[in-house]
Amino acid sequence: MLMTQNIRSLFLLLLFWTLIFPAKSQNAPASPTKKEANFPEGGSLKKTAITYKIIDAPNKTFGYDIFSDGKLLIHQPSIPGMSGNNGFKSRQSAEKVAQLIVKKVKNGEMPPTVDENELRKLNAIE
Repeated sequence: MLMTQNIRSLFLLLLFWTLIFPAKSQNAPASPTKKEANFPEGGSLKKTAITYKIIDAPNKTFGYDIFSDGKLLIHQPSIPGMSGNNGFKSRQSAEKVAQLIVKKVKNGEMPPTVDENELRKLNAIE
């Protein structure tokens, strides 16, 4: 009788163990989660000073940083909306796009987006 109780206890413990641990491993993320940018609402930046700085990017190219009251809002080392990691070929191209982004932020567009047509209009890409 004592043996039967031990076997039953062991069975219940194993059952409990198999039900709990697989459930925990299924809920665990397969890889670390990617942090997403949290942009403020567009209208909240209308009264702030929006500025930019041209930065060096990979392979002797240029990008830009956008600031709101001196606090980094956007770090853009590559050409927005385009594939690849390189920035703009010239400092002037990066500056034209940075100025467009500043204008969009001031107009309440958050996040500010730039498409290929806008880049071509600014002669920022070939």
